[in-house]
Amino acid sequence: MNENLNDRLFNFAVNVLKFLKKLPRTPEINVIRYQLAKSSTSSGANYEEAQAGSSKPDFNNKVRISLREMRESNYWLRIIKATVDDTKLNNDLLPLIDESTQLKKILGSIVSKTNK
Repeated sequence: MNENLNDRLFNFAVNVLKFLKKLPRTPEINVIRYQLAKSSTSSGANYEEAQAGSSKPDFNNKVRISLREMRESNYWLRIIKATVDDTKLNNDLLPLIDESTQLKKILGSIVSKTNK
């Protein structure tokens, strides 16, 4: 499961970065673009670091950060959906929202199980 999750987090970040290039260039969207680029890549990076955690608490902390970053990514994607009126973007945006929701659930489950 870890390898699959690593791949999903990596692919999610790559797909978000590709999607961000399609967004309009406005001051507001530029702020969202920056925040989403950071959170989407940070989630996978922190999960990757968790795999080499020096202890169970270190692992738990990194996965918790990964979850937090994925929650933030999902938030920014939903902001884009609510504010950018471009139906062409929805073909790329809706699968990203879905994937971020699924990844939140997976990471949340890991956090729950490792806290026991």
